Amino acid sequence: MKMIQKVYISGLGAIGSAYAGRIFDTDPDCIKVIADRERIERYRRNGIQINDQIYSFDFIEPETKTDPADLIMIAVKQHHLAQSIRDIRNFIGPETIILSLLNGITSEEIIGREYGMNKLLYSFVVGTDAVREGTYTRFANVGKIVFGERNNTSYSQKVELVKDLFDRTHVPYEIPEDMLRELWWKFMLNVGINQTSAILRASYGTFMAVGEARELMAMASREVIQLSRQAGINLREEDIDGAVQIIKTLSPEGKTSMLQDVEAGRKTEVEIFAGTVIEMGRKYGVDTPVNQVLFRMIRTLEQMHRRQF
Repeated sequence: MKMIQKVYISGLGAIGSAYAGRIFDTDPDCIKVIADRERIERYRRNGIQINDQIYSFDFIEPETKTDPADLIMIAVKQHHLAQSIRDIRNFIGPETIILSLLNGITSEEIIGREYGMNKLLYSFVVGTDAVREGTYTRFANVGKIVFGERNNTSYSQKVELVKDLFDRTHVPYEIPEDMLRELWWKFMLNVGINQTSAILRASYGTFMAVGEARELMAMASREVIQLSRQAGINLREEDIDGAVQIIKTLSPEGKTSMLQDVEAGRKTEVEIFAGTVIEMGRKYGVDTPVNQVLFRMIRTLEQMHRRQF
């Protein structure tokens, strides 16, 4: 079996930089960061720092003509996905594997419509408390990449190749047997804690210490559980307990990506969280009052940052 030797990553935010740094630590020649010229100049001018280390990544512009990547990791926010799909075009070859580390349950299908689902493995990140400020990313827990085919009772060649890469570069990972169920579980976790943390301006420590914050998270999560039953995924109440256990492993000072976006005045991913829940609720005839409220509250916060009142 061949080895993955050329890894390109699109997106150098908290998640992208954390895993790019982990791969760089073991094999700096393996990893390249896809970015436009202006962004590359900014990265070089300001430097990329991950925890206490400065990283000199090899950057590559989207227009560059070169050999295709063995693996492309997409680690942008959902509203930058369309641009990322365009940016990776020159690096896609017949055997290129794509991992989408985005939140939500829709990015693989969006990418697959452009490049074919046969190039993708389902994936997400869980257990990270990475926080990004400018070009500085810090974390106490890097978390793990959960990935695989829909069903992983036996591993496909794509799964084996990525597994070998992560073993070589010490990237923590998990390959679940039922990948779609795990993807929905992470979606439930994000819908619950990302959105409520943004409204409450609450770090992970708040959810560890305050029962009312955990209950608000659970209320939003239960709407995903109801939808999952209609979709044949069948999440259970106990899955919320599993989410709480993950939160307890994180730094109390850590913040969700959505809270970081709100504090920085950036666009959030509310459309792929509450927005998806609301849309699926209409499809399946399931009431989603908690996410209806969260959607409007978060959209209000976004617009408050853009307007002067």
